[in-house]
Parts: sequence; structure tokens; C-alpha cells
Amino acid sequence: MLKEIAQVTAIRTGFFVLLVVWIGGCATSPGEDAVKTITVVGINDIHGQFSAGESTGGLVDISAYVNALRKARAADGGAVLVVDAGDMWQGTLESNIVEGASMVEAYNALGVVAAAIGNHEFDFGPAGPDAVPTKTGDDPRGALKARAREAAFPLLAANLADSATGRLVAWDNVQPSVLVDAAGVRVGIIGVLTRSGLRTTIAPNTAGLELTPLLDAVRREAAALREAGAALVVVVAHAGGRCRDVSDPKDTSSCDPSSELVRLALDLEPGEVDHIFGGHLDSLIAHEFDGVTVSVNLSKARHFGRIDFRVDTRGGDVVGHRLFPPQSNVTPRPAMYEGQALEPDPVVARIADAAQQFAADHKTYQLGVVVDAPFIRGGVESPVGNLVARALYDSYDVDVALINVRGGLRADLPAGELTFGHVYEMFPFDNVVTVHDLSGQALRAIFAAQARPSRRLGFAGLRVYAECRDGRPYARMVRDDGTEVGDDDRVTVLANDYLAYGGDRIMTPGIPAGGLEVRYDLPLTRDVIVDWLEEHGGHLHPDNWRSDDKPRWNLPDGFPQTCRPSLQ
Repeated sequence: MLKEIAQVTAIRTGFFVLLVVWIGGCATSPGEDAVKTITVVGINDIHGQFSAGESTGGLVDISAYVNALRKARAADGGAVLVVDAGDMWQGTLESNIVEGASMVEAYNALGVVAAAIGNHEFDFGPAGPDAVPTKTGDDPRGALKARAREAAFPLLAANLADSATGRLVAWDNVQPSVLVDAAGVRVGIIGVLTRSGLRTTIAPNTAGLELTPLLDAVRREAAALREAGAALVVVVAHAGGRCRDVSDPKDTSSCDPSSELVRLALDLEPGEVDHIFGGHLDSLIAHEFDGVTVSVNLSKARHFGRIDFRVDTRGGDVVGHRLFPPQSNVTPRPAMYEGQALEPDPVVARIADAAQQFAADHKTYQLGVVVDAPFIRGGVESPVGNLVARALYDSYDVDVALINVRGGLRADLPAGELTFGHVYEMFPFDNVVTVHDLSGQALRAIFAAQARPSRRLGFAGLRVYAECRDGRPYARMVRDDGTEVGDDDRVTVLANDYLAYGGDRIMTPGIPAGGLEVRYDLPLTRDVIVDWLEEHGGHLHPDNWRSDDKPRWNLPDGFPQTCRPSLQ
């Protein structure tokens, strides 16, 4: 147990359906102002980020802002609620080494009142070392259920159902919504998961589950919460949208109305919900859509969202609100916030320190490699993407190595002595290497489906030349030795279990009807990368890993956006 390792006691209040949060004293007495300010702080996609890095924020620093807000609300009789929109604990060695237990400890200390289940909450699979079920009796959601039992706040999943019964999952401390009381104001909170949530984690861990439509789930729970007396209804949705400009909350012209979160806000009727905190996609939103305000922050604690509601406690009427732009949580940070000094919560800080000390030996292990300049992500043929693909390709006798660059590689490699921790944060997933025998035709289908500007597929061992034929993409594949891959050729393909199970639909066009055989006798993808780096040693410079002069992907200028296979 982490608390035995760290000797840190978190704030635990047990399990509940009705959580009471009193800040600033008791209910309004005659002569006091009955209009209260309820500040709701939203975080999302923290991904185990305890402390700030060169380009990230940290939960410790967010705790300083939350404490400042609590002092401000204590002074005016209001309240602060902290909610999370999912993907809490997967992403750093400090959190992953104990399957998220340290992050749950920190959330308890921060006083989070509710959190949505995100797709990466399923990543750890059974409790223990195996990332997927490998033996009879393994619970594919064992780690997630253990974290839910440890949390002093409910995990919310209003659209996550058992596919056999169609009923919502019934796990300890997992529920569709919760009603909380903040300074005399009843606030309902609903949690939902993106429609792609079950295919953006490792498939064996979500077997037997299905997702119902977000809109239906939100409407059902919102109606029940209003009936129970909720003056405010807040949604924490592990679902995303995109807006290019957050300078004016009323100007939604830069937002994509077809994106999942924006569509949800637009489809809701006025008064059904008051605010939505989103996540999942690494984007910023702070806008109002037809009376529904929406906030989304960048991942890894780089921002937090905030909305203040003014509520008349005598009748529960919302008399005003103020939506704040996403608050940056990266250096430099102000010394003051809301007239209060920014001082991290000492319990959150102690939990973070304990988690970091426990992981330190692993994290600081040097690989004997010096990175002369940062390897930066960006596009499928970034230096870091090319490096990883080549490391995997070189490590096995295969024709091509495939990687999911967008979403699979989670951090840049910094300049300096390269450590295991750097590689871990770049690839924090416990995906094992898989090797498959495919036909040239199946491989062509995979590349053709990815032949578009938003492609995710990185690779080594081939060059691909794509064109649009009769409105559909076609891919010509040429091996590094100059020979072309024919449809009848047999091709040895290295991937990982996430891809082989159809993750992100990258390999789906080439997966046979019965699926691909996935064996678990090969090492973790991350360990293969580490071994390759240790074997090569020396210096690495990103300029030597650029492919601008000989790109692996070759699409003609003006490749039409409408040239898509039916799968897409």
C-alpha cells in the first residue's frame, strides 16, 4: 500500500451518495446575504502529473490555487467544489508504479468531490503486475475498482453499461451522478465517457462493456438531479471539442460544432445543465453555447478551469455566473491569486514527495545516452516518432514496425543525460510487442485508411506513396531495399497489443474477421526501446532523425480531404 510506503495519511471520508461541503460557516442567518458564490474548479487529463516539469504543470501547484480560492470563499460565505473530467492517474512513473494509488491519495487530500471515469482509467487492467487478464479469475477492471474503493469521492459513469444486461455498471463507489451541498446550495454532478472511450484503451480490459449516448445519459441524470433539488447541474465529461480562440467566451466562431463536447452543449435544452467540464482531447475551451458554458484544459495539469455561480439560497435561483478563461499552471506563476498567497497544500505536497521518492531509483536510472537537443513530437514523422519506430524495427526481424504516434507518444525527450524516467513518460503504457504475418493487401488497407492529414500511424521499414483513385485512397508500399510490396506478399509486421486489438482503428482495415492472435510472451514496447537505447549509447541529435529529405509518408499536394475509406 502506498500509504505504508510513504507514511502519508490522506483525507478519507468513506463512500457516499450525498456529500456535504461546508465552507465559510453554517447556513445563512437573518441579516446575512443569502446570495452565495459557488466556485467550481475543473481539472482533466492530469495523467499522474504531481509536480511541474519544464513544460507541464502539476497537481501540487493546482492545490495552491484551490487553497487560495477556499480562503476567498471562506471570507464571503461561499464554497469551492473541485471536480475532475477523467484520465487521472495513468502517465507518470510516480503514479503508474502503484497503479494510480498515489494519485488517488492526492485527490483525497485536495478534496475532489467527484471525477468522471476516463478511457485511461482502464489501462492497468487487473490489480497487480499484469496489464491485461492472463489467467482465470482475473478481473479486467481490478485496478480501477481498487482505486474507486480508495477514493473519498465517487467516480462517475452515467453512460457506462454492462453489454450483457444493458444496465449501468454497479461497482463500489462508481455511480452515474452525485448530489452535493455547498454552502446551502445543492449541486448535481454527472459523469460521462466519450463514445470512443472503450476503443482508446487496451481492448481486453473493457470486454463486456458498452457506452450509451452522452446526451441521453446527461438528460436522464440532470432531470433526476433537478427533481432532487439541484440548483446547479455540472457535467464532467471525458469527451472533447476544439476551439482555436478562448479570448471571448461569447465568440464561438473558432469552435468546431461537430466535435463531441460542443455538439453535446448545443443539443441540450436551456436549463438542463449549467456547465460542462470536458477533457480527452488536448485542447482549450472556455465558451458559452446557447446558455451552456463549457471548459476544457490542456493535459498534464497545465491549466485548470473555473466558473463562479451566484446563487440565491432562499429559492435556489442562479442570479449570475462568471466563466473564467483557462488558468495557466505553468511557469511563471503569480505570487497571489484572489488576493491570497499561492501556497501548495502541505498534504498534497507530502504525498507527491513520497511518490517521487519511491519512484526515484527507477526514474533516474541513466541509459548511457546523451540527447544533444530535445526530440520534439509533432506530426507522424517527428524525430522522436522516427527514433521509436526505428528502435522497434531494428530489434526484431520484421518487414515493418508500426506505432501510434498521436496519442501513443506522450512526452518529448529532453536534452541531456537520458534516463529511464524520460522514456517512461514518453511511452507510459504497458503495451507488449506483438508480431503478425499479414498479406500485402491487408497492410495496404491499413496504410490507405491512414492516408490523410490527421493520420496517427508512424512506421519504419517502408516508404508509402499514397494517391486518390476513384475517390478512395490507395497506398503503394516500397521496402527500404527498394522492392515493392505486392498484394500477395506475406509481410511480417511488428505492432503492440493495443494496435493489434484495433486501438484507434489504426490496424482495423487489415485485421481479419477472426482478429489477430495476440501473445504475451514478448516484452513491453517500452522495454524494447530502452534496450535499444542502452545498446546504442552515445549521442543522439534530432537532426539525424528527421525524414524531410526522404519522407516515409508521401502524399501529393492537395490530397483531397474527401478521399476516405468507408471505415473513416
